[in-house]
Amino acid sequence: MLRCSIRDAKLRDEAVRSAKSACLNCAEGAGRVTRADKARAFAIARAEAVEAAAAVEIAALCGDTSAARADEVARVVSRLVGLLTGLVR
Repeated sequence: MLRCSIRDAKLRDEAVRSAKSACLNCAEGAGRVTRADKARAFAIARAEAVEAAAAVEIAALCGDTSAARADEVARVVSRLVGLLTGLVR
């Protein structure tokens, strides 16, 4: 698990909630049966992952976490978005 230590409580809460939602939507997509249901859940997971990364990036730009942590999150999310994009199609 990546630890970003975001000092801003609102950004930290947003990043955590979005990351949790991304994980839960991945699980939901895996449990769905039809292709359309799976695609919908995976698309939501992808959007939530991007939102979590954006919160971390904003925190870094505001000095509330390190740029190195934001870069690490961006690399992980980039890989996740690629994977989820393939599952949405």
